[in-house]
Amino acid sequence: MDTLHPHFDDASGSPVPSAASSAAQPRTTADLIALARALLKSGERRILGITGAPGAGKSTVCAAIAGALGDQVAVVGMDGFHLANSELIRLGRRERKGAPDTFDADGYAALLERLWHQTEEVIYAPTFERTIEESIGSALPILASTPLILTEGNYLLLEGGAWSRVKPQLDAVWFLEPPEELRLSRLIARHVAFGKAPDAAKAWVERVDQNNAALINAGRSRADLIIRLVD
Repeated sequence: MDTLHPHFDDASGSPVPSAASSAAQPRTTADLIALARALLKSGERRILGITGAPGAGKSTVCAAIAGALGDQVAVVGMDGFHLANSELIRLGRRERKGAPDTFDADGYAALLERLWHQTEEVIYAPTFERTIEESIGSALPILASTPLILTEGNYLLLEGGAWSRVKPQLDAVWFLEPPEELRLSRLIARHVAFGKAPDAAKAWVERVDQNNAALINAGRSRADLIIRLVD
């Protein structure tokens, strides 16, 4: 972990050396809420990253923490930096949307840097609307008074290019690792829920999402905590 951005002890919220165990640690949602609450003890702005392969439950965990901590937390998703579908078509990348080069990685890294050093009263972040498969700019106001930023996305631990600028802006990164069968089943179900036929959803997972999962899992050891939710 960057020396300016230490991660924190489970109980006290005090900085500890970064050393993720190679084994996933069993945790409940309540455990994760308690760990996130501990980050508030310093009284300073903290940025916590939540990552994992597609379907790992990143958005669900962020929603649970945000629900528990209320206005003390803001959730900023990496998915807000998806390139527009028209741009993906122009670049010939539409059929593998979700790969690292289908995002504005520079924009995402720049936003995290602004949030870490926030002096403006409000910074606006984009969001991603799954129903239309497009990002919406300046949709999320982040107040300077918000002490904890949760940011979730696939490539928080990816190295190379602008992605290398992401992790140094995070106080800690948690890697979610559910059982593979569960992850795949709910990933397919999510694609179906947003309009794909079951066969097309399964084909997309096999052709696109699993390739991305391999890239994401390659950075697993760089996480501060590897988590298998038990509830």
